Amino acid sequence: MTLQEKIKKDLTAAMKAKDAVKKDTLRVVLGEFGRAESKELPDKEVVRVLKKLIKSEKELLEKNRKTEESEFIRIIETYLPLMATDADIKSWIVEQIDFSLFNNKMQAMRPIMQHFGETADGETVKKVLQAL
Repeated sequence: MTLQEKIKKDLTAAMKAKDAVKKDTLRVVLGEFGRAESKELPDKEVVRVLKKLIKSEKELLEKNRKTEESEFIRIIETYLPLMATDADIKSWIVEQIDFSLFNNKMQAMRPIMQHFGETADGETVKKVLQAL
């Protein structure tokens, strides 16, 4: 079952359970999928759309100076792959990256992001690199 199919199935379940918050959130997500060129999106594209929605919600919360955790974000994050922790990223960098090959630390972003792919956020990797 693709991630998109799982979200559709969960929307049906939320409607039956009369869970208004989850239902509304999943409808927004499916609406974003509807803007895509094809009807069925690969999981990688679905994850990209979900991350975009989370980013825009976080920006909205920052703009309105709200500190509480958004239910919208919490629901969407359940569909994202497990993210690599700062410690995981740091240990991999220490073991695998030879900084003598680069003019500065930030040039190592490319091989790190290629290794971690969707499981690491670029901002997190940047923060870990700067701390080294």
